[in-house]
Amino acid sequence: MDPLTPLETLCRIILRAREYEAQTVDFADDEEADDVDDEQEGMLSVLEDDINDSVEEELKAVFEDLGEDQLAEVIAFCWVGQGTYEAGDWDEAMEEAQSLVSESADVAINELMDQPMLASVLESGLAAFDLSCDGIGEVT
Repeated sequence: MDPLTPLETLCRIILRAREYEAQTVDFADDEEADDVDDEQEGMLSVLEDDINDSVEEELKAVFEDLGEDQLAEVIAFCWVGQGTYEAGDWDEAMEEAQSLVSESADVAINELMDQPMLASVLESGLAAFDLSCDGIGEVT
């Protein structure tokens, strides 16, 4: 399978998603938050407020730069990666993803931004089609 979206772009999304997920710290529902002293809380809030904003904005900008078919493809790869669809059901996944994107690209982008473990599910979706980021972006 040759994706509509360049593999380099898909790998860039995975890389940025990893950075975004690694920097996201959420103690809102964690009982251990009470055990964190004030100094550490200040450090975490700086991490959340400053670093995540730039990574989040860059990831969102990558999604906004994609064409509708490419955005739908990323969503479909994620759905395959999380097990909502099998690789053999690609046409059905793409059709539903295109429907979502055509209704509202903003809603589709927000769904991707809210996707738990975005990097992992996208990478799993690519792997279902024997696509990989191995060697992409490496200096040789």
